[in-house]
Amino acid sequence: MRKRKPTHPGAILREDVLPELNMSVSAFSRSLGVSRQTLHAVLAERSGISPEMALRLDALLGNGAQLWVDMQTKFDLWQAEAKLHDVLQRMQRIAVDHAAA
Repeated sequence: MRKRKPTHPGAILREDVLPELNMSVSAFSRSLGVSRQTLHAVLAERSGISPEMALRLDALLGNGAQLWVDMQTKFDLWQAEAKLHDVLQRMQRIAVDHAAA
């Protein structure tokens, strides 16, 4: 498990993108075609970047939907691994015979 938690993509939007664009949350949400509340939940890191939101961000910012999906996946996997750490440590890997499959 990585020691440092990956940055939530909402934090990148909040700390880097919006200030660089000099846009308010309301203006940015209108540009994305989502409600201010929807965007605010992402910026506050209460919601993740959905594939639909990633496509909207790509269309607006031009940096690729996959970038946003990958950031969210890394964040989600880190969270899940931290939550399941003890359970995962106790599990025994099952050897699979690939020749028989």
